[in-house]
Amino acid sequence: MFDEATRAHVDGVVVMPGALFVSNLKQIADLAARHRLPSIFHLTDFVEAGGLAAYGPDRSDLFRRAATYVDKILKGAKPGDLPVERASTYELSINLKTAKALGLTIPQSILLQVDRILE
Repeated sequence: MFDEATRAHVDGVVVMPGALFVSNLKQIADLAARHRLPSIFHLTDFVEAGGLAAYGPDRSDLFRRAATYVDKILKGAKPGDLPVERASTYELSINLKTAKALGLTIPQSILLQVDRILE
């Protein structure tokens, strides 16, 4: 995939959520770096593994919400009666070391909005 992307002169890679991708995020980050392709994922773990950026739901918020559901169910609520919720808080992470290695400068206007910066 990355060899094809390089041959096709793509400008970057968006890695979609999926179990296969999540379980191989370090490998994906390494391949993107090796092929000098900026990449974005949905988990901050990807940025920690060397990927350029991540934007997705704040997992700690999702876990807190899940705990609320568990509490309600343990107190007798029927799971089918509980409303389905969607994420309400999102997190943007950027790896500045990766940006530098790719020759990218992240604009200050973006850096001011980043929730987590890895240097």
